Amino acid sequence: MAGSTFGNIFSITTFGESHGEGLGVVVDGCPAGVELTEEDVQALLNRRKPGQSKFTTPRKEADAVKILSGVFEGKTTGTPIGMVVMNTSQRSADYSEIAKYYRPGHADYTFDQKYGFRDYRGGGRSSGRETIGRVAAGAVAKKLLESLGITVTAYSKEIGGIEISTERFDLSQCAENPFAMPDAEAASKVQVMAEEKMKELDSIGGIIECRINGMPAGVGEPVFDKLDARLAQAIISIGAVKGFEIGDGFAAAKSFGSENNDAFAMKDGEVTKVTNHAGGVLGGMSDGSEIVFRAAIKPTPSIAKTQNTVNKDSEDIEISVKGRHDPMIVPRAVVVVEAMAAVTIVDLLLSNMTARVDYLKKIYDRK
Repeated sequence: MAGSTFGNIFSITTFGESHGEGLGVVVDGCPAGVELTEEDVQALLNRRKPGQSKFTTPRKEADAVKILSGVFEGKTTGTPIGMVVMNTSQRSADYSEIAKYYRPGHADYTFDQKYGFRDYRGGGRSSGRETIGRVAAGAVAKKLLESLGITVTAYSKEIGGIEISTERFDLSQCAENPFAMPDAEAASKVQVMAEEKMKELDSIGGIIECRINGMPAGVGEPVFDKLDARLAQAIISIGAVKGFEIGDGFAAAKSFGSENNDAFAMKDGEVTKVTNHAGGVLGGMSDGSEIVFRAAIKPTPSIAKTQNTVNKDSEDIEISVKGRHDPMIVPRAVVVVEAMAAVTIVDLLLSNMTARVDYLKKIYDRK
């Protein structure tokens, strides 16, 4: 199976299935000397693990990480970092019926067409549990970025059409409600809707916003490896994501050049932008301002409500998906978006070290 690796210099390769023995990641290209412990990785994994509220899957997993290689005495060694999380609460029998039909909104049909075979236990590699490896890798990337003064912060901007208010924006609220929303009032409204949809055996989608601060200008490439293009690939590769926009995004199509252009100005001897409609990226490279992007998350496709589909005998049938599933994916996907953004930024920062000869001289010139 190709396509399980992301990144050029700082690269990650995830492995494992939802109902296999375990899942994990190999992180290669991380510089030596980054302070890293299992507790650092676990802190991020705890934000995506199941069973934390009635609005997530009731599957109970500790998602305890084990670092197998690449770290010695609390610091990275420069060699590949191997990390694994063992599955402890598989109930594969819940999915035995799935082998006979194709679930709407899932990869069942496409897997069969591509490979002629699929792991139907919870979706196999297409399961949301694949993101465990991404989040573990993101913890490594975030530790490296932390040492450079760069922060990556994501949160739920909208769930079920209920959007947060800029006037009530408070990041501390993300830890106070089960929806990772920085707006207590919006979170209360989402809870009411979520409870109604759960009674109706349905699910909800939403939008995750991510902000990256402390980025120097000039990171990214001007053609195929644009910073925004690489971020888009990283975020769209997350299974539940169906849309990506940066800065004003699709709203830019409705504005005029005089409105959409960000004017430059001098402030404290530095070039700055008066506005940030571009979302921190110009010509595929960071412009030194805050990078802001959003990801559209689809409703959980596994719902108990009756749906129409076909089985492997080419018959039209009705199904009700059994098993333990999230009424909404958005809250647990927040940290996944954060992780993939961090991995992308680190990879491009390392690539950028070869952009100018004076960068190389700072490292290698002994005169």
